[in-house]
Amino acid sequence: MSVAPQQIEAPELPLSVVIPIFNEEGNIESLHKELTAALTAIGRDYEVIAINDGSQDRSHEMLNAVQARDERWHIIHFRRNFGQTAALAAGFDAARGEVVVTIDADLQNDPRDIEMILDKFAEGYDIVSGWRQNRKESLFLRRIPSMLANRLISRSTGIKLHDYGCTLKAYDFDVVKGVQLYGELHRFIPALASQMGVRVAEVPVKDRSRHWGSSKYGFGRTFKVILDLIVVVFVLSYFNRPLYVFGAAGFLVGGIGALLGAYLTVFKLLTENKIGDRPLLQLAALLMVLGVQLISTGIVADMLMRTYHESQHKPIYFIRERKRTEKAGEDSLFPGN
Repeated sequence: MSVAPQQIEAPELPLSVVIPIFNEEGNIESLHKELTAALTAIGRDYEVIAINDGSQDRSHEMLNAVQARDERWHIIHFRRNFGQTAALAAGFDAARGEVVVTIDADLQNDPRDIEMILDKFAEGYDIVSGWRQNRKESLFLRRIPSMLANRLISRSTGIKLHDYGCTLKAYDFDVVKGVQLYGELHRFIPALASQMGVRVAEVPVKDRSRHWGSSKYGFGRTFKVILDLIVVVFVLSYFNRPLYVFGAAGFLVGGIGALLGAYLTVFKLLTENKIGDRPLLQLAALLMVLGVQLISTGIVADMLMRTYHESQHKPIYFIRERKRTEKAGEDSLFPGN
């Protein structure tokens, strides 16, 4: 039976831990043991939300066994493999914690580092990201591409992190409820949340060797990261006014076409040479038509974004805090505040 995502309006617990899981049967018992010890030492009431992302091994049965003896664990089983972004989105939808921590199931993240992440979070940050030290992956296949990708993402989005790929992160409740995930955008959550005005910090964490199983990521995901980065940059820069990017491109392309057309017109008048068979004339006409199409596309996109915001009541601003001193005898404009 399909279950609709649970909608939660306010946090009900101090801490939620979200774990995406895909074919990790050999790590689940150790994960439960280490995570329980680490969270118990922190001393906060917590829940663990484990998302079985269509595993094809015994992860389904083992997760159910863990939940049967530990009621703080909540298990979500996907019908098939939808990917890490979808698994995290499901965990965020179900999370009830004031702080939501994400961590990998392969135990390369050390659960004991959660306490350090939370200590940094308590300093007033909205997102705290782990920065893996002494990484154990291959230098040329994983670490160098990761380093280049992190620099590219930081320069493109304006959020300066050394390690976007580290799953060990802590998020404010409002952040995880306010970010919509799709595709492979989970690594860009800090960047996507930047439009909310979040405060982001980074702390060094341990990177341990995988003791069981193999990595689910390969070199091929680099191309997906680049394509998703293009989407993220567009969303951050032009999501509310797409006409700006399409209109600017339209004026540029159409302007070049108009200049070429003007040049050919002057050339025709001054020299009386034929220009009808010149490829430059065809190029000028093509560029002017393309410019009109780009501007038209921007107008349509602007109308779609207006419909998106107005029909779904999407805010164009985010409030961090509201304070007001009520005067005696006056009704409050904000009841309950």
